[in-house]
Amino acid sequence: MAAHVRTVVIPEADWEELRRRARSKGAPARVVERARIVLLAADGVPGQQIAEMVGCAEGTVVTWRGRYAERGLPGLADLPRSGKPSPLPEALRDRVLELTLTQPPTALGATHWSSRLLADALAAEGTPISHATIARIWHRFGVQPWRAETFKFSTDPELEGKIRDVVGLYLHPPEKAVVLCVDEKPQVQALERTAPVLPVRPGSAERHTSDYIRHGTTTLFAALEVATGKVTDACTDRHRHQEFLAFLKQVAAAYPRRQLHVVVDNLATHKHPAVRAWLRRHPRVTLHFTPTSGSWLNLVEAFFSIITRQALRRGNFPTVADLIAAIEHFIDAWNDRCAPFTWTKDPDTVIAKATDPRHRKASTTSVTEH
Repeated sequence: MAAHVRTVVIPEADWEELRRRARSKGAPARVVERARIVLLAADGVPGQQIAEMVGCAEGTVVTWRGRYAERGLPGLADLPRSGKPSPLPEALRDRVLELTLTQPPTALGATHWSSRLLADALAAEGTPISHATIARIWHRFGVQPWRAETFKFSTDPELEGKIRDVVGLYLHPPEKAVVLCVDEKPQVQALERTAPVLPVRPGSAERHTSDYIRHGTTTLFAALEVATGKVTDACTDRHRHQEFLAFLKQVAAAYPRRQLHVVVDNLATHKHPAVRAWLRRHPRVTLHFTPTSGSWLNLVEAFFSIITRQALRRGNFPTVADLIAAIEHFIDAWNDRCAPFTWTKDPDTVIAKATDPRHRKASTTSVTEH
């Protein structure tokens, strides 16, 4: 005799919400699991098979299938828990925070506290407390001792002047002139995975092997037109001043009879005598240098981040020619859909962020729309 299958009937109004929950990547796992259980039950899948597909106990399937059948979407919410946790004494809370903000004893050999190390230290003081309670205190007060961020000060003596020059170009470009951000991305590797990529599936991200074969590298030169987001590109074997000068000539040819203001970083190849001599013969092209350790001011870095994430990092390239073809294909498609890169912060705000790490938590410096 065939096993009895309990089918759930989903009203039309609930379908879209359940599908949204089942596909959500940011929702808690329990929310996704419950939505998948109900959707599979509505398709007539037996409880044991649902449990295998979702990865839970069959009793869990019975529970949430039944709650939805009785109460609909509200039945998929957690039931209120009885009781109320005892309030934590303020003195204990303050002691937890005080210790958290100090270095652990050298005897521990640790650079920062973990919740368990801190719980053991407080227990040694005669103040027993669970590591879970410490974690809740950290969460409440936004303390994250396991995290660390970096910052770097520019030592450029012309820091303020260069920031005002570059940001001024973004905010108030010269009339009838083109503002371009130029840089190179060296050592872009042609990596071939040793096994086929496993494509994305419901409940499973795309997967690929961690090992690969290197087939060489290329250097990507790119010139980003700030007003439109359009990119002029070239791929070369090396990134010496000869290649930079050749690319500069290519960019100048792409914008004939126009005044060009080109933002570049302080790489030595950008200041080579041959480059300076060419600039003297072509006064319509003016270079503007970002400060030392300030290449983040160059908006083409944002484009390099985009092409890395969307076309390079997960690509499979058996040859350098395949890599270059993928780069060119992405940039051609990008130029069909590109949008302006909009800088949003004034020079004073940028200078404050560049000279004082306490300002690094301020909002982003620029916004890109595409």
